[in-house]
Formats: sequence, C-alpha cells, structure tokens
Amino acid sequence: MADGNNDATPHPPFAVADDLVKRWRALTPDERETAETLLADASDKIMTDCPRWRESSEATLRRVCCAMVKRAMLNRDLAGVTQGTQTANGFTESYSYSNPDGDLYLTKSELRSLGCGVQRMWSIDLSNGEASA
Repeated sequence: MADGNNDATPHPPFAVADDLVKRWRALTPDERETAETLLADASDKIMTDCPRWRESSEATLRRVCCAMVKRAMLNRDLAGVTQGTQTANGFTESYSYSNPDGDLYLTKSELRSLGCGVQRMWSIDLSNGEASA
C-alpha cells in the first residue's frame, strides 16, 4: 500500500493475509504463510500482466489479489488432479477441479476491473489514412 510519502500509487503486495481472511475464512499458521507468499506473487502477476495497474484503486487491487489467491488455495492438496469419481452402493459421483494445479490467474472480469486487455474501437479513413477512435 502507499507509504508515508506523498506517492499515492499502491505498492505491492496489494493485500495481506488478514485481507484474505476477511473475504474467505480463517487460515492456519501454515496457510497464512502460504497466503502471504501467494499474495506477493499475485501482486507481481497483476503488475506484469496489466500495464495500467497503477490506474486501479487500492480496493480493486486488494479484491483481485485476494480472489486470485483464494482460487489458488482452494484445491492445493489435489495438485495435478483434474477430475475424480466415487462409487458407493451403486451410486456414482463425478467431479472435476477448476484449478487443480493451484495456478494464479486473472478472470476476464478481473482483467476488465484492472483496465487490462480493454480493446478500443477505431477506424482508418482509407481516403486519407487518418485513424479515428
């Protein structure tokens, strides 16, 4: 977050473990340590993938960072498993995991919130070659 000087630009990491707890659930000490590392990684990914991240509010950066880490931590013990099946007494249950490797990624909605990948329509006048938005 912004430090004591007049620089209003948010500084990474954009969220801390307590922010994740407020949005998700209580964390064990080991999970808290993992979360802090992943929050720093998520902040780095935002800065790498979204060149206009400085234009986002601290609240947006915090929200997106926490959402990324929550997704990554949901199936951490099942790394590499993409689907499974259980059978009992003639009943079968099948399921698949949305993020089996615990990757950090940004959804389309989050990319829009961060101003990433926003495409602007434009045209070129073929008579004079001038572009217009």
